[in-house]
Amino acid sequence: MGGSVDLVLASGSPRRRELLRSLGWSFRIDVPDICEELLPGEAPEHAAYRLSREKARAAGTRNPDALVAAADTLVAIGGKILGKPSSRDESLRMLRALSGAVHSVFTGVTLRRGEDERCAVEETLVEFRSLSEEAMKLYVDSGEGDDKAGAYAIQGRGALLVSSLRGDYFNVVGLPLCRLSLLLEEFGCSLADQWRNS
Repeated sequence: MGGSVDLVLASGSPRRRELLRSLGWSFRIDVPDICEELLPGEAPEHAAYRLSREKARAAGTRNPDALVAAADTLVAIGGKILGKPSSRDESLRMLRALSGAVHSVFTGVTLRRGEDERCAVEETLVEFRSLSEEAMKLYVDSGEGDDKAGAYAIQGRGALLVSSLRGDYFNVVGLPLCRLSLLLEEFGCSLADQWRNS
């Protein structure tokens, strides 16, 4: 965001940084240190919402006058959350579960300035094509999905895994830009202002 808004991105994700830069916005980065463990029986949309709020609050305490943006993205299929894989074997198990099936990508987004806070959750439905064991192993060996929820990156080679998508593409990358823009409007920054300040 331009000179009139001090925007802080509470994330270490290079994908989120790239998405904000693509809008021409200027921003600072403050990576919060929070526990990202899921609560027992927690629904994926609730977890994404909660974790984005915790990130925004942690960064907000260090930047009380700034507008802090935070997000958390989770992949879920059949009610089961697929986080970031801890090993290549786990990546392969995740891809097997996603192959030929539809899964949900949830991103919680929180904007916070001082004590004023607005939160939302975006859901995108993603369908994978049916994948051969060889193709899945080659993708896993590429390392592209090592640090990604669900063990894939739609903006890279993983684009070839996806046969269809319903919802916000950028949500699957990690930051639903339209939803973020709508939350900014709730803080008095209109769409025209968002373009004017880029």
